[in-house]
Amino acid sequence: MGQPVERASGNASGAVPSGAAQPELPPGQRPQRGWPVTHYGPVPKFRPERWDFRVFGATADGEKRCWTHEEFTALPYTTVVADLHCVTRYSMLGAEWGGIPARTILDLVPPAPDVTHVMAWAEYGYSANLRLSDFASEHTLFATHKDGELLTAEHGFPLRLIVPHLYGWKGPKWVRGVEYMTADRRGFWEERGYHNLGDPWKEQRYSYQEEPGDGPEL
Repeated sequence: MGQPVERASGNASGAVPSGAAQPELPPGQRPQRGWPVTHYGPVPKFRPERWDFRVFGATADGEKRCWTHEEFTALPYTTVVADLHCVTRYSMLGAEWGGIPARTILDLVPPAPDVTHVMAWAEYGYSANLRLSDFASEHTLFATHKDGELLTAEHGFPLRLIVPHLYGWKGPKWVRGVEYMTADRRGFWEERGYHNLGDPWKEQRYSYQEEPGDGPEL
């Protein structure tokens, strides 16, 4: 297992925003003890013999890549100490997430030069769009563990995406693949009124707050 990296909180670089106060929490958030279960739809049943993880879309060589569960979980493991900010206004601070860095996937399956965004795909067709720069952050992780324990089914086992500098909906539970895209496209919640970017430090909660250029037209 890899060594923990620095605490990830704040902006995309992992540092809290500049300013005299140096707040630990984004505006409008409250600290949360424990980890509430929040998701849309039922909890999927994990069937290891059917599970795979795919990278497809605008890959550099035009080919898609697929891993079985055994192959994917054998990729280099690391840990990130990071906060989780939910758009429902709770923040879980200082969790240790363990799993496979998103950068590892980018190294193994490079995107084409004109890729600007990715779509994370999960069970039941759930999706969340991310800028490539957000996905490539050193703190973005395909998590299998929290605080040294396997994720529970309710919290995303066998795999969930953790993007600490964005609101939690940008990190789907039960994630099954990544699509490389040459143009932005809204994901599940982004099509239903959530902000296309989802930066908690800017309180980018809802689509009506979007500025020109923040995302495709609804």
